Amino acid sequence: MLLDVLEEAQRLGFIGASPATVHVAHAAAFAVAVDPPLSAVDLGSGGGLPALVLALAWPGSCWLLVEAMHKRAEYLRGAVRALGLADRAEVVAERAEVTGRDESRRGWADLVTARGFAAPPLTAEAAAPLLRVGGRLLVAEPPRLADSWARWPPEGLDRAGLTRERVVRTGVGVRVLRQVKPCPPWLPRRTKLQQREPLW
Repeated sequence: MLLDVLEEAQRLGFIGASPATVHVAHAAAFAVAVDPPLSAVDLGSGGGLPALVLALAWPGSCWLLVEAMHKRAEYLRGAVRALGLADRAEVVAERAEVTGRDESRRGWADLVTARGFAAPPLTAEAAAPLLRVGGRLLVAEPPRLADSWARWPPEGLDRAGLTRERVVRTGVGVRVLRQVKPCPPWLPRRTKLQQREPLW
C-alpha cells in the first residue's frame, strides 16, 4: 500500500522519478538516526517523505505533516487515510512559520524532519519553535555536503536554541541537531523577514 501511495505522489509530480522503493530506503535512513519519538513534525511534507515511511515504522508516534501547498496537503490527507494513520497523523495546509506561532504546537515535538525543505537558516527557524528541549531536528543533506558543518554555524544555531550533534550516513546524509534550550519567543518570524535577515 505504501508503494502505491508513493507512486500516486510521483504521478502527481510531488516526488522524484526514482523507483518508490528507493524513496522508501532514503526515508528509512532517518529512522536509524534517533530513537522512535512520541511526537513528530515533518516540514514541507510534499509527497509524504519521510513522514509516511517513519509513521509506519514507528507505530507509537504521532505526526503533524506541514505542507503549505493545498493540492499537496489534500493528497497527504488521502495518503494518511489510505495507510491507516488517521488516528495519529494530522495534515495542516499552512506555512511552517504559521505552525510555529501556534501556541498549542510550540515545544510539542520530540522530532522534526526536513527533507528538501529550505536553506539551513530557514529550516532551523521553522523547526526550533516546534521542538521541546532535548528534541531533535533531522535534515537530509546532499551527499557532497553531508560531512561538512559549514552551512550550520554554532552561533547561528544558538540563536534558535539548537546545537550540532552528529551526521548519520546510511546511503544518504542525515544531519542531527538538538534543541538545547527553549526557542526564543520572537521566532519564527514572517517569511519575508526570514529571507531578508536570515539567522546567519
